[in-house]
Amino acid sequence: MKAIQVVLDSELLRAADGAAKRARVNRSALVRRALREHLRRLDIKELEARERQAYQRQPQDLAEVDAWARVAVWPER
Repeated sequence: MKAIQVVLDSELLRAADGAAKRARVNRSALVRRALREHLRRLDIKELEARERQAYQRQPQDLAEVDAWARVAVWPER
């Protein structure tokens, strides 16, 4: 691991320290966890955007959707 320096305002630092205490991790672990989650969400957003663009270029065939809907097994709510 490498050490880095991050500048936070007082309010954000207090909030981060409180969250770290509640999660029973140190500040660095909290920041690593938050950054990983943020990067994961960015990846998902990018994948969703590419999928949306693909469907815009080549819309789904509604007959195919209906065929799958007839055989799909949906979980009970």
